Amino acid sequence: MLFSSIIFVFYFLPIMMAVYFIIPKEKIQARNVALLIGSLIFYSWGEPVYVFLMIYSIFFNYFMAFQIRKEQSGGGSGRRNLLFTIIVNLAMLGFFKYFGFLMDTFNGIFHTNIHYTVLALPIGISFYTFQALSYIFDVYRNKVKPQSNLIKFALYLSLFPQLIAGPIVKYRDIAAQLDRRDTNMESIGDGSIRFMFGLAKKVLLANAFGALHTTILGLPKSQISIVIYWVGMIAYTLQIYFDFSGYSDMAIGLGRIFGFRFQENFNYPYISKTVTEFWRRWHISLSTWFREYVYIPLGGNRVAVPRHILNLMIVWALTGLWHGASWNFVVWGIYYGVILVLEKYVYGKYLANTPEWIRHIYTMLIVMIGWVFFFSADLSKAVSYLGIMIGLGKYPLFNAETLYIIRTNIIPLVLGCLVATPTPMTWFSKYWQKHTKTAIAAIFAVFILSVSYLIFGSYNPFLYFRF
Repeated sequence: MLFSSIIFVFYFLPIMMAVYFIIPKEKIQARNVALLIGSLIFYSWGEPVYVFLMIYSIFFNYFMAFQIRKEQSGGGSGRRNLLFTIIVNLAMLGFFKYFGFLMDTFNGIFHTNIHYTVLALPIGISFYTFQALSYIFDVYRNKVKPQSNLIKFALYLSLFPQLIAGPIVKYRDIAAQLDRRDTNMESIGDGSIRFMFGLAKKVLLANAFGALHTTILGLPKSQISIVIYWVGMIAYTLQIYFDFSGYSDMAIGLGRIFGFRFQENFNYPYISKTVTEFWRRWHISLSTWFREYVYIPLGGNRVAVPRHILNLMIVWALTGLWHGASWNFVVWGIYYGVILVLEKYVYGKYLANTPEWIRHIYTMLIVMIGWVFFFSADLSKAVSYLGIMIGLGKYPLFNAETLYIIRTNIIPLVLGCLVATPTPMTWFSKYWQKHTKTAIAAIFAVFILSVSYLIFGSYNPFLYFRF
């Protein structure tokens, strides 16, 4: 089920809220049960079979946390059960997400032709598996106690606002909220506004830029130019930001409605002046997960320079692989690892002394080049697209189709670039303080416009659902 769908906005969410709020707030366990049932229905709506996979993950990790603590209480380190739990979680993720990739790689290397069946990827498996692992790691490190209440743990792992595409929530961040959380008209109002902003990002902006990018990718060779491929790259750059940050806004808003506070997942990444800064602002929950559970255990930066570089490359190769089961995602991750190493040890100090606008252009060029690997079906298509962008091949710099595309899309592109900065929200916050009623009316007008697009627009799922 999609957040950006009529069935969710006008059927599932109102029913879920009615059931939830009819239960007295003192009966938190009953509210948890209602949310858990609703979350399982939400997940199984499109994939009823794979809900059993998630239920298995819930039971397995719930019981293994106690096994780890039992081993530690008996004088052991808990590592044996920890290792077993990690292997099972990663094996489950690996089988569904990477089996085909591994078979293709094996066939390619050894020139075999082993046939296999491609399985549909369970939606959100990367996200809820990482949440389960963060809980297991924190239990092992005595940062949290094993959750004795199965309903509460199941709700943590399956909570529908952030189940499909994050943000990745650590158990310790919402453990207290599973026991007690307050909701009032202010939190419901704040959450609803955040949800409507996220819906507008997705429906009005991301979908429009996605349509433009798809149009450019589908152009015949006779209409391709260097500039038009750059326009396509800008369109995708805006699409993926508004698509994913829009989902995160909706998830955070929905969590707020039901009394949960999730961490921010985006902080205007496209205003960054370095790639290092960009990754502090983009998909924050994933970056912090890898930092806490992979980078720091490897030694972080408190090691010799060669080992630090190795640590960075391991983390970024895994980050790329997490995003998708193909070599272009691995290259995408390594690409960022190399850039971050260069910023740290080669030219970072020189970059810091250049004007901000130069640093910003540098960062956005690096990011846009990276997105080519991200959206391309394979490495050859990524290389081909990049080749055209830098002028390789017999394509003109500019042509009539380019002029038409720019003329018909210049206003949305400029608007998208503006909305990707803090300026509009800063202005809106000031306007809200002075003209609250008018601001609320404007929000509802945008919401109605978004719903109109949902009714008459075409199907366009979130990009991060495939991860």
